[in-house]
Amino acid sequence: MIPFNKPYMTGRELDYISEAHAGGHLAGDGAFTKRCNAWFEEKLGTVKALLTHSCTAALEMAAILCDLEAGDEVIMPSYTFVSTANAFVLRGAIPVFVDIREDTLNIDENLIEEAITEKTRAIVAVHYAGIACEMDRIMDIANRHGLVVIEDAAQALLSTYGGKFLGTIGHLGCLSFHETKNVISGEGGALLVNDRRFVERAEIVREKGTNRSQFFRGQVDKYTWVDVGSSYLPSELIGAFLYAQLEQCDAIIAKRRGICSRYAQLLSVLEEKGLCRLPQQEPEGIRGNGHMFYLILPHLEIRGSLIRHLKDAGILAVFHYVPLHASPSGKKYARTHGGMDVTESLSDRLVRLPVYFELSEAELLHITDSVKSFFGL
Repeated sequence: MIPFNKPYMTGRELDYISEAHAGGHLAGDGAFTKRCNAWFEEKLGTVKALLTHSCTAALEMAAILCDLEAGDEVIMPSYTFVSTANAFVLRGAIPVFVDIREDTLNIDENLIEEAITEKTRAIVAVHYAGIACEMDRIMDIANRHGLVVIEDAAQALLSTYGGKFLGTIGHLGCLSFHETKNVISGEGGALLVNDRRFVERAEIVREKGTNRSQFFRGQVDKYTWVDVGSSYLPSELIGAFLYAQLEQCDAIIAKRRGICSRYAQLLSVLEEKGLCRLPQQEPEGIRGNGHMFYLILPHLEIRGSLIRHLKDAGILAVFHYVPLHASPSGKKYARTHGGMDVTESLSDRLVRLPVYFELSEAELLHITDSVKSFFGL
């Protein structure tokens, strides 16, 4: 069976884990965690990077930093992972779902402003498949209405918009290193703080609401509980594994971009014949990171049949999110603004093909030949 995803090791992960153990520090904020934070700050140009135990944790930190109160509203797409909404629901806020674009599957920036009310406090831009939302437009809307922008860049490490790395354009950015992502640590995430007004409090929130980080820097003579927060630090083992991946980050992403380009080349005939739709070519000023390759089928039944056909051929292909607005908790805790026609249509028709670093040319050809055989080609 060709898996949908296969975790990749660069070769230095276990050495670094052993080094962390030998150093006598396996809890949070050891040497490797600090190296990872420094890597993000230097490579991405963010003001402050804070490694977390998951992207979910980074999103929850962002929600706390927004100072939300019960009944406040946060605009976001419904076509996203549950953590995007959960982080804000936990603060008592109401996710307000708007529809997505047909081409990128990102939030439709033309629908955001009309969804703003006197209760709106933030906008979450989810960069689906590592392709950027229209950040200039979103930031303009946010600045005019005094809103915080959080980038859910879980799928978008080293993707760019106008030459800027995703996660560094909004006030706050959230990254994921889950084993399904390009660069991994099993679980893991990071909060990117791009607005200096949030830096000090972000450290406190991450350290269970204490000023412990200031204590270790010698800025206070003891640390104590000063704010709300939780234990968002990762184990040093996560930092050690991740740092080995970050050292090879450019090569990993180049390989995945190459796999996606090869898929597009070999399957372009399907789009030419009107049998399905491939991901659009990268818009001007936007560069993806090879996170995902998907097909948009004509309808739900064909998608199901293709997934079964590929499984019979020894290939695991998967669909993606059930839209949050259609879920039980989405109906309970959130609301929609306007129709969700594009979200509902595309979520029923999208299928993701295997993409991972060690996917061979022979495996890729088997996958594409199997897809084409389904359509009689």
